[in-house]
Amino acid sequence: MNDETLFSQLELPNGIILKNRLCKAAMEENLAAEGQVPDERLERLYRGWADGGVGLILTGNVMISPSAVTGPGAVILERGTDLTPFRKWAAAGKANGAQFWMQINHPGRQLYASMDEQAVAPSAVAVDVGRFSNMLAQPRELSEAEIRGLIDRFAETAALAEEAGFTGVQLHAAHGYLISQFLSPLVNKRTDQWGGSLENRARFLFEAIKAIRSVVSSDFSVAVKLNSADFQKGGFQVEDAMEVTRVLNDLGLDLLELSGGSYESPAMYGQASETSSSRREAFFVDFARQVAHVARMPIMVTGGIYRKSTAIEALEKDEAGFGVSVLGIAKAFTQVPDLPNRWQNGKTLDVEMPILSWKNKTLAGLAASASARRRLVRLGYGKSVERRLSPHFSLVWDRLRMRRLTKRYRRWRECS
Repeated sequence: MNDETLFSQLELPNGIILKNRLCKAAMEENLAAEGQVPDERLERLYRGWADGGVGLILTGNVMISPSAVTGPGAVILERGTDLTPFRKWAAAGKANGAQFWMQINHPGRQLYASMDEQAVAPSAVAVDVGRFSNMLAQPRELSEAEIRGLIDRFAETAALAEEAGFTGVQLHAAHGYLISQFLSPLVNKRTDQWGGSLENRARFLFEAIKAIRSVVSSDFSVAVKLNSADFQKGGFQVEDAMEVTRVLNDLGLDLLELSGGSYESPAMYGQASETSSSRREAFFVDFARQVAHVARMPIMVTGGIYRKSTAIEALEKDEAGFGVSVLGIAKAFTQVPDLPNRWQNGKTLDVEMPILSWKNKTLAGLAASASARRRLVRLGYGKSVERRLSPHFSLVWDRLRMRRLTKRYRRWRECS
């Protein structure tokens, strides 16, 4: 297989064409302006990626509720929100022929205590990240009416995203957020129709997709980000992901992204393995190929793709002819926003990312995320990107910045 495959078109089930197989995967920017809406920083950031030649762009978390955000600088889109800044953001991300999808999310129990909001979850099971557990709010169990209300909110946000000019949405059902919590038998201890069997635990996801499909156009893309596994004993496993995928086949899904992990086991940062001191590249590809055997929609995989040769290999089919169709790249785009153009022009540029061999995997995940956010902030302000950043300093910088944003968010909540 050669690099021409990276730049071949892909037709999605709804007839939409991706101009190549490279996707700017979702990264949490925490770059919302006052009022939790996008501004010129997000426009500049996403226009840069669109001009860089990528075929598909996913936003970072856009929250469906003002009381439930993954970070204090999160963008929120709900009924009554002024769509003007969202239209500008959508236009920037669609430049140069890219598809631009909004990732929509609810954190559930993964809500920072400093936000001063009540965390909710399928069951009142708190996040256990050892000595960092007190950073997260204690959740309470959702009622049946609240569950239905949250499903409606997902649909409302999707409809508003289409109205603003985005070309699709992705439901975040991975990384330990709300929908992932419903799927996990470790978190979902319910005994009603929303818990127990895998069919019941997946009901929230299925109902949310149906609700979204009922309010958006047929050519508006709907995707899901699903854990291939939670990487926790007794949690959501790859066999579960395959069973969920079999049902998703009949729900009008246009793309399924496979990832993994949660705050408790941060595999999405490549930190779940005991051998994480060595570079782990394309670390979800094998899981994705397994799921591809039962999927009728294209499969996307994100995580650990920094080299052109790795990207090419990740698109190779297995012996039975199954494989990945789209590659999600995240942190590499924080260093080289125009990486697709460089690769297509014949450059074999490899992005070097620092390896965090810290003993505490939670702290290593936080530092990796903080370093990426520093680069995103610089790009949002139109500044050059430093290739090597101290993870220790980035972690301190990020905590101080989040403290400022949290104060702003809480003032906004008091006035809204």
